[in-house]
Amino acid sequence: MMIIQGVRYMTDFEAKKAILDIGKRMYDKGFVASNDGNISCKVGTNTIWTTPTGVSKGFMTQDMMVKMDLNGNILMGRYKPSSEVKMHLRVYRENPDVQAVTHAHPPVATSFAIAGIPLDKAVLTEAVMGLGTIPVARYATPGTEEVPDSIAPFVNTHNGVLLANHGALTWGKDVYQAFYRLESVEYYATILMYTGYIIERQNTLSSSQVERLLEIRRKLGITTGGIPTCAGVNEADVQGQRRSSDELSESLNLKGVTRLIRPGDVQQGRGERPSAPDKSKEEIIGEVVRRVLEQLKQNH
Repeated sequence: MMIIQGVRYMTDFEAKKAILDIGKRMYDKGFVASNDGNISCKVGTNTIWTTPTGVSKGFMTQDMMVKMDLNGNILMGRYKPSSEVKMHLRVYRENPDVQAVTHAHPPVATSFAIAGIPLDKAVLTEAVMGLGTIPVARYATPGTEEVPDSIAPFVNTHNGVLLANHGALTWGKDVYQAFYRLESVEYYATILMYTGYIIERQNTLSSSQVERLLEIRRKLGITTGGIPTCAGVNEADVQGQRRSSDELSESLNLKGVTRLIRPGDVQQGRGERPSAPDKSKEEIIGEVVRRVLEQLKQNH
């Protein structure tokens, strides 16, 4: 490390080594295919090292790295930088505190980018505290000035963006934080995919719960990220709130299974059932499975 004007930067050797490490991790995780993606890291107030164009991020060597200034002039290197380095340079110019930028096409996050859906639901505590919301930047043709213009509004308020019909871009105080945020974006998108579109059930955190997480985020020194969409009340905090057995049966597509009756349920044309010990969700599921197996035996 070296200190310039009171700011700590990686040395040239450290930056190139870190970029190779991140490139390999990015490739191994399937965040990029072929020659996709790019990484950059500051080594001074006006200089960066970045990845070359036309090279797989999993097979780079140090001699392939390109040193540039923030105006886009090549200072060192025999390879050309990616045309997408323009968005990296714009991030650095918009927010001088940023020291590294990563760009890739992680499958789930990119699917959200293609659908135009931001990652902004308060369903994951780690995402609220360490990442924040991830908006979708408007569509821009890759390699053109349209891309940096589309991300500029978010650089000082968020920790990353989804690029419409393209991929994801994240930044941080060093190259590892930038990459960890890219990992978090993909993980957050995966959780939202499962809960929102496969399980189709999300227990959204309440506004008071989110505020406590934001306070933790501030104490961690993270001042960007935005505020996710939260619920007025967290359903899991409501005393005695449970899914009814018939709703559970329907969600499992268990046709022909007799509805389970819990205390407090009233059957049409009858009075209330005698009180009995309440059953947990696991017990209800076990009972449903047992009855299905009995029904199958009878049918055969």
